[in-house]
Formats: sequence, C-alpha cells, structure tokens
Amino acid sequence: MPRPKSRRFIHEPPLFDSFKPVGVRARDLQDLEMSLDELEALRLADKEGLTQDEAAEMMSISRSTFSRLVESARKKSAEFLLDGRRLSIGGGPVHFRQNRLRCRGCGRILASKIGGEPAMCDVCGSHDLVNLADGYGHGECCADSDSSASFGSGGHRRGRGR
Repeated sequence: MPRPKSRRFIHEPPLFDSFKPVGVRARDLQDLEMSLDELEALRLADKEGLTQDEAAEMMSISRSTFSRLVESARKKSAEFLLDGRRLSIGGGPVHFRQNRLRCRGCGRILASKIGGEPAMCDVCGSHDLVNLADGYGHGECCADSDSSASFGSGGHRRGRGR
C-alpha cells in the first residue's frame, strides 16, 4: 500500500480552474488535470525563480518531492500548449496560506486570510463575494494551518458549485 501524501502548503487558490484553446468547444478536447500542488511547484520554480530547496521549504515538502511535482507540472503544461488539450486545476492534499475572493459586482480580486474574509468589496460595496478557497473545499481547515503543523492524508477536491 502506498504511503499517504502529506499536505502541501499553497500560497493562495488560483484565479481560474480551467484553460482551453480559443475556438474549440471544451467537450471536444481531451482533459488534462494538474493538481494544486503541481501548479504551486510551477509557480515557485518558474514564476518566482526559487531554487528547489527554497520552494520545497515553502511547500513543507522534501526537495525530491518538489522535483517530481515541478517535472510533472512542466510536462502537463507542454501537453496543454502543444497538443491543444483542456487543462483543469484541482485536487491534491493542500492547505492555503491565504485566500482570494472575487467580487461578482465589479470583478475585483480581494486577498484575505483564510477564515477572515471581508463582508463586502472595498471598491463597489457589494456583498456578493466568491470565496475561491472554498471552491476547493477549504475554509476552517486552513485557518489554523502553519508550516510547522502536521496533517494526515487525504485532500480536498474542487467542487463544481462556483
């Protein structure tokens, strides 16, 4: 029996949960899923330019695990770009360090702590805010998380109710 995956720490939920080539219906494309921890590994290595040691520490995983994640994410990114597949983001044993909310009134993205979300948009005053971490099944489980915490196996799966 394989060893259960430990929870990985992710900076914040992604703004979008899927991508596809323009001009092609999603139902006509092969689906390709990238886990949240693979996306975070790609962000830390390629966007932020961190070393594998630095990035692994940020995610609270070993360097070898980080290396496998970033290699897998790069392969999936290449398949998406070169083969014209639909890329879905979701799943995996993760905890968010902070949250994002999208205002349905004006479209603004607000940053907040998990569990400490504002009641209204600071730009348009709308109370219609979408909790992006909640879309991945997160909330109170991430509110008390920090890099020294230890978690069991399992993960949150992206819900389709957003």
